[in-house]
Amino acid sequence: MAFFLMRCLHHPGMDALRDETRPTHRQWVGSGGEGLAAVLIGAALVDETGASIGNFGVLEARSLADATAFAEGDPFNAAGIVAAIEVTPLPDTFQAHRITDPMSPRLSIG
Repeated sequence: MAFFLMRCLHHPGMDALRDETRPTHRQWVGSGGEGLAAVLIGAALVDETGASIGNFGVLEARSLADATAFAEGDPFNAAGIVAAIEVTPLPDTFQAHRITDPMSPRLSIG
């Protein structure tokens, strides 16, 4: 198994279609693309105004091909929302546990 950073940039003006497609997108993510990948963490990407511009995820998969198939099979992509997909292998030294166990103290707000 290996880890990958997936970044999907969306076409502008897709808010309504993204909202309509979100339930099937979430099912896809929840199933790991029917077993292609495990999604360790993911979220929407926004610009400086807070407008949605895409999504990202840290994936665990058997291969780059499986991680890419997961990204390409996403209903957001099938619906034409995604403009570009980037899947980057992470080094063997990637510490997945750091997602829930940060390397430095979290910032306190207040």
